[in-house]
Amino acid sequence: MQLLLDNLNQQTARTQLGGGQKKLDDQHKKGKLTARERVTYLIDPETQFLEIGLFAGDGMYAEHGGCPSGGVVTGLGYISGRLCVIVANDATVKAGAWFPITAKKNLRAQEIAMENRLPIIYLVDSAGVYLPLQDEVFADKDHFGRMFRNNAHLSAMGVLQVAAVMGSCVAGGAYLPIMSDEALIVEGTGSIFLAGPYLVKSSIGEEVSAETLGGAAMHTEISGVIDNKFPDDQRCLDAIKRILDKTGSQPLAGFSRATPALPALDPAEIYTLLPQDRVKPYDMQTIIDRLIDNSDFDPYKPDYGQSLICGYARIDGWAVGIVANQRKVVKAKVRAALGGSAPGVAATEMQMGGVIYGDAADKAARFIMNCNQKKIPLVFIQDVTGFMVGSRAEQGGIIKDGAKLVSAMANSVVPKFTIVVGNSYGAGNYALCGRAYDPRLMIAWPTAQMAVMSGASAAKTLLQIQVASLKAKGETITPEDEQALLQKITDQYNAQLSPYYAAARLWVDAVIDPLDTRRYISTGIEAANHAPITKAFNVGNIQT
Repeated sequence: MQLLLDNLNQQTARTQLGGGQKKLDDQHKKGKLTARERVTYLIDPETQFLEIGLFAGDGMYAEHGGCPSGGVVTGLGYISGRLCVIVANDATVKAGAWFPITAKKNLRAQEIAMENRLPIIYLVDSAGVYLPLQDEVFADKDHFGRMFRNNAHLSAMGVLQVAAVMGSCVAGGAYLPIMSDEALIVEGTGSIFLAGPYLVKSSIGEEVSAETLGGAAMHTEISGVIDNKFPDDQRCLDAIKRILDKTGSQPLAGFSRATPALPALDPAEIYTLLPQDRVKPYDMQTIIDRLIDNSDFDPYKPDYGQSLICGYARIDGWAVGIVANQRKVVKAKVRAALGGSAPGVAATEMQMGGVIYGDAADKAARFIMNCNQKKIPLVFIQDVTGFMVGSRAEQGGIIKDGAKLVSAMANSVVPKFTIVVGNSYGAGNYALCGRAYDPRLMIAWPTAQMAVMSGASAAKTLLQIQVASLKAKGETITPEDEQALLQKITDQYNAQLSPYYAAARLWVDAVIDPLDTRRYISTGIEAANHAPITKAFNVGNIQT
């Protein structure tokens, strides 16, 4: 675990450099703060920025020089005591141009603002669409244009949007600040126009400077497009603080919060409780006890459906309902076919192994309903390999029980949060609230692995397919060739299991130190508390 945490810290430091130290120095020479410096200056002292999507783009676009952190910094921070979503273009990465992952990350930030009805602050410093990849950024539903659609929807929802033009803001991107509620600009460095001087010259033959075309003075004194101008980054950011300071409050959802308390058991012990071998059993309850206030857990049906742990607790004072799959060996009574006739029960030793059994799925579905009835946010903890298979499971109705769980989870109206501590495979990822099921935040520990199945299983399956294909072509393959091919497939597949691979594609919002879990969940629930629940819980046509 210490090696994994050291790697996480190194990856974090490297990624936070953006386009590199020289590019950061260039920003300072222009009299500008860097994107991260702007965020740090903007948020309240003694508070922490909860970053979302730090590793977006990690390892991607190598042929284009890379796109660290997607070329934009996003996350949650307190401004004048108000929790806000912050989006800051990083001009050190290709002048803040939009890669495909940049669009996805910006839309994710707006999604968080819409789901939680949080004010959103845009610190604009972008050259617009990255032209070599324009076909992957421009025209589709979830491309660049979706951002302006979201601008309009946020405005209609009454969610405050404030934009500060602190560098370039060109072409279609010029609509973003003007579709916000307030638009500010920094003199000398900020500029906004539909077409820059070069494009204007080539299009209509007019020669004009960037300042005359779209500088601070022109837009605040002549066009009226921008509301106010400021001499430097700091005073522009100070103005944003004053805007938030005078903004009224909104109704809350009313989730229960008591006085926060630390776990009674040392959270750092998680480092030794989680086995390095992802197949070895361990007691998930010991992990939960080191995440919750006072290590105080109220289990729901603890002796039934033991492959899933369900129960109530508090995290940093917030009441939560926890659904987590068990990994230890337990003595349990299971349904059995006796003599091929009437069903009965038999006591047996079962290794949970991250598999979800039918009775546990039924239990969790009912527990989720109860949490919706009582307006308690849900926290899913994943170290799951999928649902149980085999004749006994099929005859016992595992498909029906799994459908109950997925339906209850998918239709849940209380906010959901997902922590991937280990495996997240196949239908287990879905049933325990994977990205497709709209968790408000989804975070991964460095020990996480996400895929359709484990690396070993997938590699053996793919090997069989490739060997059969080669033999069908009349090619011979030796055992040594098979072993070499298996190793190649395994290495490729294991690379895709990495939590950083998932984070690069925003399948998860962050890869974090386990000791940061409470902070992410607490901030996530506080954000969700700004959005009152307006829909009724309904599980549809699944019989429960």
